[in-house]
Parts: sequence; structure tokens; C-alpha cells
Amino acid sequence: MAPKKQQPQELDTKKRKRTNTESHKSPSNSKSTKFVPSKKPKPHSDDKDKNKAPLTGRERRQNAKELSEARKKKRKRHFTLEQDLARLWEKMRRHEIAKDERSKLVTEALTKMKGKIHEIAGSHVTSRVLQTCVKHCSQAERDEVFEELRPHFLTLAYNAYAVHLVKKMLDNASKKQLTGFIDNLRGHVAPLLRHMVGSVVVEHAYELASAAQKQGLLLELYSTELQLFKDLVPEKETRLLDVMSKLGLQKGSVSRHMSSVIQPILEKGIVDHSILHRVLLEYFSIADKTSVTDIIQQLSSPLLVRIIGTKDGAKIGTFCVKYGSAKERKKIIKGLKEHIGKTAYHQYGCMVLVSILSVVDDTKLITKVIIRELQPILKELVFDKNGRRPLLQLLHPNCSRYFSPDELASMNSSIPCLSLKDQSEASSQTETSKVSIGDNDSKEDIEVKVPEVNEDKTSVDDTDLAEGGKKDPFVRRQELLINSGLAEGLLDVCIENVGELIRSNFGKEVVYEVATGGFGGILHPTLDDKINSLHKAIASLAALPKSEDSQEEHVLVNFFSSRTIRKLILDCPNFASILWEEALKGKSELWSHGHSCKVIAAFLESSDSKVQKLAKKELQPLIDNGTLKKQKSREEATQ
Repeated sequence: MAPKKQQPQELDTKKRKRTNTESHKSPSNSKSTKFVPSKKPKPHSDDKDKNKAPLTGRERRQNAKELSEARKKKRKRHFTLEQDLARLWEKMRRHEIAKDERSKLVTEALTKMKGKIHEIAGSHVTSRVLQTCVKHCSQAERDEVFEELRPHFLTLAYNAYAVHLVKKMLDNASKKQLTGFIDNLRGHVAPLLRHMVGSVVVEHAYELASAAQKQGLLLELYSTELQLFKDLVPEKETRLLDVMSKLGLQKGSVSRHMSSVIQPILEKGIVDHSILHRVLLEYFSIADKTSVTDIIQQLSSPLLVRIIGTKDGAKIGTFCVKYGSAKERKKIIKGLKEHIGKTAYHQYGCMVLVSILSVVDDTKLITKVIIRELQPILKELVFDKNGRRPLLQLLHPNCSRYFSPDELASMNSSIPCLSLKDQSEASSQTETSKVSIGDNDSKEDIEVKVPEVNEDKTSVDDTDLAEGGKKDPFVRRQELLINSGLAEGLLDVCIENVGELIRSNFGKEVVYEVATGGFGGILHPTLDDKINSLHKAIASLAALPKSEDSQEEHVLVNFFSSRTIRKLILDCPNFASILWEEALKGKSELWSHGHSCKVIAAFLESSDSKVQKLAKKELQPLIDNGTLKKQKSREEATQ
């Protein structure tokens, strides 16, 4: 076959290449190329700088500082002013400075800042300067600063540094100024609560506000209608249910609005503030079962540790323990790990521990997490007003001597949509009524006769609605006290520190409960030997001679210990016989005056005939001659 013809485009390209190479050729190119060396550059006059000594570290830092300041001057509008204020601040914040000199420095600083305060308040330096000035300036100067910042408070509330200045201004504000600030928050409460920094300002204003002002802030979170028509709400109506019934609001719309406010806040984890805790409690009183269950699931986590620091937060924690599932309770307990000691000492947090010990059936988990953290600090807990409460709850549950009516009402309160009793009432055909809502501390629950439940799926045995554990309370207490070793450790602490404990206001109650064996004799018969040792330890203190030179009061004379010993004589015959034989026999006349006379008279007031017989022979002559006054025994008093 004949070869193919080349394309014309390829031929043109080859011709161009050939002509280009030929055109660049010259006769000189055929010879070897000579390289002509370039001339050396003349020495420049600036080469003298190379002979200079290198900069020291101090000079380099100085140059870097100057360069940094030059850049900041270009970037920051008030950089020079900030530098001047920082110098003044270093002087005015010293402790040893005279009051007059500090006032002059504060006045000078405020004069320089006048008209620019809102612009520089967001700086981490000038914010601190302003806080010091507001703290130490005169009231007239403070009012000027407040008026200058008034239009900018909402903007400053979102700034991480300016928020501290806003809080300081609120702390020093007059009632009129505080009212004006809270009025400025109108319409912005929910957005601020969703902001990590802004929520701090709302919480601070809420803490400083009066009852009516607090109600105004809360109404804004309940419903858009209440936000617009706050003036229609009576000041006396503090509960959301009462407000809704007064204004005829629909429960569904209010519940939806509150859910839209609460959910973004919980998703961001901003759960520390008491205003949110109040809103959550009110939400529990109107929401349906599904919504409340979702909230409890969200809070049944390490978040709960940050909630239980307030009164309302502790109620929420109690509800989470009470109505949470077994998995949720497990999450709550594990979330409290390494926080048990701090929680036990807290005024409100201790009530959540009390609820866990009273409700949760998983005693192995409680022993592993809670009891193990309490055992090393038993001595400190016994002396503490709040720390002793979890121990007393195990020894004597729900005792009115150790828990106030408000605390008992809080432990027994319920969420309407999850309460078994309320649902039983709804299905009942009998005309009975029961007052039991989540936040009603002042009212007590009325016992209701629950008839047969209707054919609906609602039943008292529904595990989803369990308000407490299935385990017998006595068995639960026995496992937590005896099996865990907590009671034995508690007895050891009482025996070793009996003198100090029985004379203290709070420790005496633990000593009493342990010495009597706990409610229902929970400590008997397992720890009888140690209980007898405690009885003998108290008796040995009572047997000591009465001495005026002693620094400590005798246990029969001390106000707290004498009353505790008297109660033990009345309630514990075994202790009464040990005390009589080892300490009081033959010495009754010596102790028949002052506080100790009540201890002696308790032997005749005892309901136990053996105790009365034990001391009657020696005490009868003291009664006959009027030295000792016999009071009615408990049996005689009840007749």
C-alpha cells in the first residue's frame, strides 16, 4: 500500500522550526564560546552595617514591643487611652493607698473615659478599670456612668468582659435604676438566656429583683400573650396554673411556647441559673407526659450536678430520680461521681442524695459510687448540718425532727402528668380530690382511696410511671447500711468522738439514732456489740466527776448532751440500765439540780417498768423532800 500523505499543517510546522534554527546560527557560533568574567561590584557604603554588634535580647524585645504597640495603635481606636487608664488602675487598686488619693485617681480616670465608656467597656483591661472606678467612686459619678451606659446595656450583656461591669453596675444600682434595667430587658429575656454570657446578666438581675419583678421576667418565658399583657396579671398570682386560669390561656399554646424557649437552652447546656429552674418546674406542672419525660431524659446526665445547687434545682433533681427509668437513674448516680462530698454538704444538693437513697433499688451501684465516697468523710458529715441528712435518712427515713415541713413536702411532691395517684384519680368513679402538684410546698397531699382502675392501660403497676423503687424500703436500708459497712463505720466514728458529738447541736442526733439502733431496729442484731460499746462510752463520760475547772461542760450538765441522754433513757432501756449502774447509782442527789435533774427524772418517766424499778428506791426520797420533781410518764401523758 502507498504511504499516507502528510497533512499540510504538520509540514508547515517543520518548516518553521527549520528556519528558526538556521536564522539563529552565525559564524561566531561555530567557534568555542568564551566566558567573559563579570566585573566585581564596587564596595557599597552600607557594608559598614555588617560590622555592627548583634542586638541583645533586651533590645530585640524592646523593638518587638514598639512594633506591637505601633500595630495596636493602628488597629485600636482608644489604645493610648487604655494605656493611660491601665497606669492609673495600677495605682488606685492598691490596698495601702489613701482614700482621698484613690478618689482623685478614680475621678481622673472617669474624666478621661467620659463619652467613650460604652466603646471601651468591652476591653479586658478597661473593663477592670471601670469595675474599680464604679466600686470606689461617689454616688453622683456612679449615676453618670449608669446613665451613659443605659442605652448600651443589652449590647454589653453579650460581651465576655463587659458583662462583669454590668453586674457591678447592678450591684450598686438604686431601686429606680434596677427597675429601669429590668424594663430594658423586656422582649430580650429568652435570647439572653440562650447566650452563654448574656444568661449571666439575666440571672444576676433575677437574683436582685423583687418578687413582682421576678414574676415579670418569668411571664416573658411562659407565653407571648403574657409578654404583651403583663399588666393584666395580678401580682398575687405566682403560679403558672393560676395565671392561666385567671386569663383563660390554653395549656397547649403555653406548653409549646415554653418548650421552644427551654429546648435551645438545654441543648447548649446553660442549666446553672435559678430562673431556668423555676421555668422548668412550672413547665412540669402543665406539660404532657411525653414532653416531661423528654426533659427528664435530657437532664439525667452529668448536667444534673450543675442544676441541684438551687432550691428549685434540687426539686428538679428529685423529680429526675423519682420518675427516671433505671438507666436514667444510673446516669444520674454516675454523673455525681467525685461530686458526692460537695453535694452532701450543700444545703439543697443533699436532698438529691436523700432522694437517691430512698428510691433507687440498685444498692450495689449506690454503694460503689455514693457510699464509698461518704465513708472517708463520715466524721465531718456527722458534724455538718446538711452532711448528716443522708445518714439520718437511712437511720430514720422522713423524720420531721431532721427535715423541715418544706423539705418533706418537696420530697413528697409529684408531677401531675406522671403521678400514679393523679392518674388513678382520673380513672376513678368516686368523688375524691387530691392536691398534688409539682411546686406546692405549702399544701400537704391528702390521702385518696384509690378504687379499681378503669380498663384503660393506666395501672398502678406501670413501670414507666414508677415513683419509687420496687424493693422493700427496709431491705434497701439494710443493704445500704449493714451490707455496705456504712453503719459499722458510723458506729466507730461515734464511739471514738462520742464526747464531742453528744455535745454538738447536729452530732447529737446521729448519736441518738445510732444508739437506739435506728428506726425499726435496723442495726439490730448485727451490730449489737458495737451499740453496747457506744452505750458504755456515753456512760463512762457521765461517770466522770463534776469539775468546775474543766474546759468542757459535763455531759449531764451540757444543754445538748443532757437532753440527748434523757431521750436515750426514755427510748432505750438497755442504755438506761448501763447508765444507772456505771454512772448514776448512788450519785442521784449530786445530779438533781440544773440540766442534769431532767436526766435523773427520766428514769421515773420511762415507759419500761424495769427502768423505773431500777431507780425508784434511790429517787423516791428526793421526790418526797421536793428536790426532784416527777413528771408524768409517757403512758400517763397519753391517757
